Amino acid sequence: MQLTAKHKEYWQRNLRVTGILLALWFIVTFVIGYFARDLQSITILGFPFPFYMGAQGSLIIYVLIIWYYARAMGKLDREYGVHEGDE
Repeated sequence: MQLTAKHKEYWQRNLRVTGILLALWFIVTFVIGYFARDLQSITILGFPFPFYMGAQGSLIIYVLIIWYYARAMGKLDREYGVHEGDE
C-alpha cells in the first residue's frame, strides 16, 4: 500500500506531537530526578521541589500529557477525516 501525501503529512504531525510529549515526559521523569540535589533550594507549597515532583507534581504533569495528547489527536483525526465519529 502506497502512502499518499496526506497520509505522510498526518503521520508527520502525529510523530511531532508524540515526540514533544515524550521529551516532556523524559524531563519530568528522569532529568528532575537526576538533578534533585541541585534543585533542593526551590520550594513549592513548603516542600522541596524534587520531593513535590515525586509526590504530586509528576503525576499531575502525566495526566496533563495524556489529556493534551487525546485532545490534539482528536483534533488531528477530525482534520484529516480519520476520526471514529458518530456514524
